[in-house]
Amino acid sequence: MYRGEEMGVRMSHLAVRSIRPRLSMFACAGLASILLLSNSATAQIPRRIPGKPPASQPVDTTPEPASRPVEPYSPPAEPITRRPSGYVGSSPLQRGPGSSDFLPIPDRWRIGGPPESRFNAEPGAFGGTRAGPLDPYKQNVLKGDYPIIGQDIFLSLNATSDTLLETRRLPVPSGVSTRDADSLAFFGAGRQYLVNQNFILSVELFQGDSVYRPRDWELRATPVLNYNYVNTQELGLIDPDVHEGRDRHDEWLGMQELFYEKHLGDLSVNYDFWSVRVGIQGFQSDFRGFLFSDNEPGVRLFGTYDNNKTQWNLAYFNQLEKDTNSGLNAYSFRGQQVFIANVYQQDFLNLLGYTAQLSFHANIDDGHGQIDDNGVIVRPAPIGIVREKRVNAYYLGWAGDGHIGRLNLTHQFYWALGDESFNPIAGQQVDINAQMFAVELSYDQDWIRYRASFLWASGDDNPFDDKATGFDSIFDNPNFAGGGTSLFVRQAIRLTGGGGVNTVNRNSFLPDLRTSKEQGQANFVNPGLFIYNLGTDFDITPKLKALANVSWIRFADTQVLKELEHDNKIGRDIGLDYSIGLQYRPFLNNNAIINFGAAALTPGNGFRDLYSSQTLYSVFMGITLSY
Repeated sequence: MYRGEEMGVRMSHLAVRSIRPRLSMFACAGLASILLLSNSATAQIPRRIPGKPPASQPVDTTPEPASRPVEPYSPPAEPITRRPSGYVGSSPLQRGPGSSDFLPIPDRWRIGGPPESRFNAEPGAFGGTRAGPLDPYKQNVLKGDYPIIGQDIFLSLNATSDTLLETRRLPVPSGVSTRDADSLAFFGAGRQYLVNQNFILSVELFQGDSVYRPRDWELRATPVLNYNYVNTQELGLIDPDVHEGRDRHDEWLGMQELFYEKHLGDLSVNYDFWSVRVGIQGFQSDFRGFLFSDNEPGVRLFGTYDNNKTQWNLAYFNQLEKDTNSGLNAYSFRGQQVFIANVYQQDFLNLLGYTAQLSFHANIDDGHGQIDDNGVIVRPAPIGIVREKRVNAYYLGWAGDGHIGRLNLTHQFYWALGDESFNPIAGQQVDINAQMFAVELSYDQDWIRYRASFLWASGDDNPFDDKATGFDSIFDNPNFAGGGTSLFVRQAIRLTGGGGVNTVNRNSFLPDLRTSKEQGQANFVNPGLFIYNLGTDFDITPKLKALANVSWIRFADTQVLKELEHDNKIGRDIGLDYSIGLQYRPFLNNNAIINFGAAALTPGNGFRDLYSSQTLYSVFMGITLSY
């Protein structure tokens, strides 16, 4: 070792030895300080003279104060800036005073979330501009997203503008006063124009969070204000009085919903339930609206069973009169009672995705006399022997809807029984025995659905016996074989020369020879129908859908028409009905929907025998705006 290194080691040992006494001294001083601080702050330490005993201390008799636990310092609670999404309105609950540790927030719906920078630029989102009451895209207290009373009573407002523009060409008579003085043709100019505007407001007040279970109760009112305009090219079509001209303006305010619904109880832990609904309510009794689809006052019991695999309905309706030109409810009863019972079973026969239905309907129609708002007799039907009648019709139904594997299936069968107290065509009381069967098969391939449909409604081959075998419905609105885009389904075509009845009524495909679907009575002495349909549905984009249909339509039997028209050479072919439809949703939701449809009917031999060989057409556009 070098000498310098040896001297450095010695010096370091000396430095360590000199530090140790100092550390001991500092430790003793620190210990003494801790002992002094541990004594009471008011204690006096007397001085002690060395060599003498300590002086006696006076005894302190003052009671010591009770000891209190030391509380850690807690600043008052402050609210965190949070903002609920959408338009929340004012809270129905008042926030109580906060304590040092808790801040009560009794309104659990409006707690909201803290602001987040990534949403700052989006109106109505966290940290952004608050959404207004007219914003339909964010949560809204007016749309039932936040309670309006307490924590479980909600208000939902829905406003809809439904506009229909339509032009059509139909076979119409020239009338006793023709438009052109030199016109000799039996059929007149059939071009017509229609504007129909509905303003719909629905107000709904309900209790209960219906996400996981049914509502406790619900009140709903839906008034509809209608304006309609029709222009024709012939006189006497919109009113028997030719002085009324060729066009008509009309308005009506109808109440389409006004009911109270009450949840009667739960039937299982899976929220199987039963409820009752009383008042004017909408109801469709089968999958496609073949027999009954209407808004009428009544009482309906309904519920579910077996983990919602079984649904059932028991309903009674007392039918209202309809306004003639708008089709909305009027404010008087028409003397018609309807009873409906049905049950649905999901995954029937272990066919997953297939739902079966059994049903019973009763239509009891007293049918007192009625003249519509345009001065036309609608009850009893002005055909044959004009006399009031009572209809007692009972329907047994079996239906199914769903898919079996990749094949989609919808089918419906009805068997009608009962009697008509007096049928004007038969001229006597008749017993009803009529049937209807419909089936649709479809197959989905990517964005295209291919459809094939068939329908048969029985006809009457002997109109003068006491058997009525032509099928008729109660109040149908079918979505089948093209539905509302098909000309034969969409348009009402009057039976020329056969009295004041229609061969087919608007929004119906049954050739039942009624005066009106809304105000007339069921008639089971009719020619019946066959429909053979091929169609395709296209989901072109998420915004645009299209459909196309071609239907071959035939009468089941024309004997009734031969007797009414006094012509024994009326064929059975109605013709070829072809149609297209487009639906455009510009905002990818149902707040704005534009529908367009065009249809034509090329007459067959039966239609030409009744009317003419002129091709009929119908073009319409519907614009629906909803809030």
